[in-house]
Amino acid sequence: MFKLNKSKDELVNLIKQLSDLRGEMLCLAEKLNGNINDLDPSYGESAKNLIHYLALRRHDLRALQSELSELGLSSLGRSESHVLATIDAVLLTLSSLAEHPLRLTDDNIENLDFNTAKHLMKQHTKTLLGPRPEGRNEYIMITMPSIAADDNELVLNLLKKGMNCMRINCAHDDPEKWSRMIENLSRARKETGLDCRISMDLPGPKLRTGPLSPGPAVIKFRPRRNAYGHVVKPSRVLLTNKDECGLLHKASIDAVLPVREEWLNRLELGDKIKFVDARGAKRIMTITEQTDEGFLAEAHKTVYITPGTKLCCHQKDETVVGNIPPQENFIPLHTGDVVELTRDLRSGYRAEYDDRENLVSHAAIGCTIPEILDNVKIGEPILFDDGKISGIVEGKGTHGLKIRITHTSSQEGKLKSDKGINLPLTKLRLPALTSNDIPLLEFIVQNADIVGLSFANNPEDIRSLISHIKRIGKGQPSILLKIETKRGFENLPAMILEAMKTTSCGVMIARGDLAVESGYERLAEVQEEILWLCEASHIPVVWATQVLESLAKQGAPTRAEITDAAMGHRAECVMLNKGPHILDALNALDNILKRMEKHQFKKTSMLRELRLAYNFPNN
Repeated sequence: MFKLNKSKDELVNLIKQLSDLRGEMLCLAEKLNGNINDLDPSYGESAKNLIHYLALRRHDLRALQSELSELGLSSLGRSESHVLATIDAVLLTLSSLAEHPLRLTDDNIENLDFNTAKHLMKQHTKTLLGPRPEGRNEYIMITMPSIAADDNELVLNLLKKGMNCMRINCAHDDPEKWSRMIENLSRARKETGLDCRISMDLPGPKLRTGPLSPGPAVIKFRPRRNAYGHVVKPSRVLLTNKDECGLLHKASIDAVLPVREEWLNRLELGDKIKFVDARGAKRIMTITEQTDEGFLAEAHKTVYITPGTKLCCHQKDETVVGNIPPQENFIPLHTGDVVELTRDLRSGYRAEYDDRENLVSHAAIGCTIPEILDNVKIGEPILFDDGKISGIVEGKGTHGLKIRITHTSSQEGKLKSDKGINLPLTKLRLPALTSNDIPLLEFIVQNADIVGLSFANNPEDIRSLISHIKRIGKGQPSILLKIETKRGFENLPAMILEAMKTTSCGVMIARGDLAVESGYERLAEVQEEILWLCEASHIPVVWATQVLESLAKQGAPTRAEITDAAMGHRAECVMLNKGPHILDALNALDNILKRMEKHQFKKTSMLRELRLAYNFPNN
């Protein structure tokens, strides 16, 4: 027989704690009532519940949770979507156990119960993402590669295999390609009868490193050798007169060398091509195959080729190698080095040293939004290239910032152009909607179901977006808040309330930049808190960035990625990024999500029977 292990006084104390919390929740809702009067009617109850949840989470509830659990009562750990109803249910049970009459002075208020909260989340999700997918609770969003503009078969197969939302990142390609992607989806929808929404992301403020002078125009290729240095596979080189060749990866070609057409036409299988490479080494290639693009040759030694290298073939006249694109340049950086981040967007440069290896000048690189340098303070951290290189601002002047490197992800960091810059502790005065975004918004409003607001940081960003959508007046897409900065995370409740003034909104956890901004060690905590806040708001969440990335790009997932993808069931939608194996990634994600929903719904374990190899005794 169950024995109550709490005295009446202890039960009454629990009742008082919960009653005080309840009163605080109602008081805060009353104070903020003016802030939620102009919301869309469909969000009225959700906004109140969010405020109740924020009031509850002002406190450390761990001791209270432990005492409630001992009594077999709700520990409030799954109360996000219906906070007040959960508190009231626990209070009434405690009142009965303690034989302590309790009157809720506002019991005429109709609380948001579990079923109503669940219905609101389903309704808001359907408005944002469309009808629920068949056989699966979660939706799948897929970022379109550039080839989706011309590959109708790819879009059709993605739709057939479970894509529920096509994502177009407007930081890439152009309106002409976006239109063709949308046309391909329209044809696929007609052919299959399946629903699929279109989400288009605004680029937002692109805080990136500026250009560098081009690297050397040189091609290196070498054969594959075994442990003893013997050649097991010669390098393969395509000699062609075409400017572009798409066979470089498809045919395992190591290099493409442009040559004159008339010389190329005189080549035959078995010919030996002799030349002196960029190091002065004598080398030979042998013609082994003819293709539509030219001739394939094999080389058994390491070769460095530059434009103008002379190629000779027996009695036939010689030719020279044509234009070779320069290699991507970089600034080599090590821990302790100094690099200057400047307002000058002209080509950056490496550090210079004299003949005795004494430093003459520090390396420097430009910043695409130089005005932000005014906001940065000495001592603040700065990160480049998704945190692969990080440093501390050591000095500040009229030309820019002096940065001391504190970490590189490898022995030598390689800082390249067009790499992201993160300033997690700097209060940047950057609007999410830039002057470059506004013309793109015209296209998005007319063609997309959802507009993704990149780098959403404060309610003013939401108000600005809503204002421009109303000005355009040709559609009303749903708003997807992309949370990818520390400020965006901290201001999320206020931004959600602002977005609730529209008919439909959602939140994307953009975990790439968010991890850099918040610190990788805190990402798990931050994404969990975002899920809680959105659950309390009945706002659908998109779980994004690097889901099954190794599978999509390389054809095989890591074990960590499988676990990460399984965690995606906590959100309403999971996003896959582009890659050559995207169809395999889509199949895998669909399978993982379907399996997980039998075991878990949000934070609640679903106790399906365990199918274990264990025979229970008959009696």
